[in-house]
Amino acid sequence: MSSVIELCERAAQTAPEVARLSGEVKDSALHAMAEALQDETAALVEANRADVEAARHAGTSATILDRLTLTDKRLASMADGLRSVAAQPDPVGEVVEGWKRPNGLSIEKVRVPLGVIAVIYEARPNVTADVAGLCLKSGNACILRGSSTALASNKAIVEVLTTAATSQGVPAAAIQLIGDADRASAVALMQAKGLVDLLVPRGGRALIQSIEENATVPFIIDGDGNCHVYVDRSADPSMATEIVVNAKTQRPSVCNAAETLLVHEDLADGWLPAALDALAALGVEVLGDDRVRKAWPAAGEATEEDWATEYLDLKIAVRVVDSLDEAIAHVNRWGTSNAEAIVTEDHRAARRFAAEVDSGSIFVNASTRFSDGSEFGYGAEIGISTQKLHARGPMGLRELTATKYVVWGDGQTRL
Repeated sequence: MSSVIELCERAAQTAPEVARLSGEVKDSALHAMAEALQDETAALVEANRADVEAARHAGTSATILDRLTLTDKRLASMADGLRSVAAQPDPVGEVVEGWKRPNGLSIEKVRVPLGVIAVIYEARPNVTADVAGLCLKSGNACILRGSSTALASNKAIVEVLTTAATSQGVPAAAIQLIGDADRASAVALMQAKGLVDLLVPRGGRALIQSIEENATVPFIIDGDGNCHVYVDRSADPSMATEIVVNAKTQRPSVCNAAETLLVHEDLADGWLPAALDALAALGVEVLGDDRVRKAWPAAGEATEEDWATEYLDLKIAVRVVDSLDEAIAHVNRWGTSNAEAIVTEDHRAARRFAAEVDSGSIFVNASTRFSDGSEFGYGAEIGISTQKLHARGPMGLRELTATKYVVWGDGQTRL
């Protein structure tokens, strides 16, 4: 088995060839990859079943098991994601802007691939196809390092994708999987300076901490999802309930599910109890502050630790706030810059929330569950950046490119 550095060297050598691929070749490869996923559904589900059973016997949580499991429907969705990526405009070679100087020089700012993109991710085999598709379309070679929990699934998926891509003229080293999942392989990838141009970690706090402590390559943090929904005093009651229930329960195991509900004090006695009844009816455990527990006595007691917790489960922390100012302060204190929502009929309150909350995505009268590359029209995403440089929020094709200046002259020299 090749070492991590050997895989990185192979990717770096191949990256210029991937960058030169035409849009037609990339799109035909993406369609072939999509067809292959569907043609090999039975084999991929079988490989995944071994991972799921091993994880279940190891006592893995229901949340992780949900992320790990592949079904016919999820594989079809992965294939559709690849087709959606193929349908996106090719960012490579796009002239972002251009202008002409008084001396006759024409200056263009042009999108170019980054080179080699590495992704470390946990028990989500769908990420394998998303990353491979996005990197190929954006002209980058990719190195995938999944978790031991999904190793059989990832190996099977990469084999299917690589076979399909190479049949259309894509070099085999454009998509590579690190075949082991021990900590040493992750650290080696983090420190492949000069070979990896961008590292994207998709996992929990322990992975992020390891990246921050060990990485010598450039990285973007795809961080925690401690997301909030604030229900303002002017919110439409029915809309507010629907949004809160969707944000918490539609798929609680993902990073854009709501973990905290903030409610204006004017709604504590009227709207809040019925909304919490609706959550409880769907199996959600509610933890609240004193005012919440007074309005809805079935709530458990929320501690300061709960405001900071990403549950990834059917559990929510609820707080009554005195004002929009207090809601904004709470979100900025405890949020993780992933996705935050306000439900309000007050346009000025919505504008203030959007302007003052520090987050990659703000939703006004919509669920946080829309913080997703496919929902934004990107086809798929490589992650959701919770930092500010060089990308923020859901990252699609353009976030996987850099720019260069191409300057056209006709003999100018500088005086």
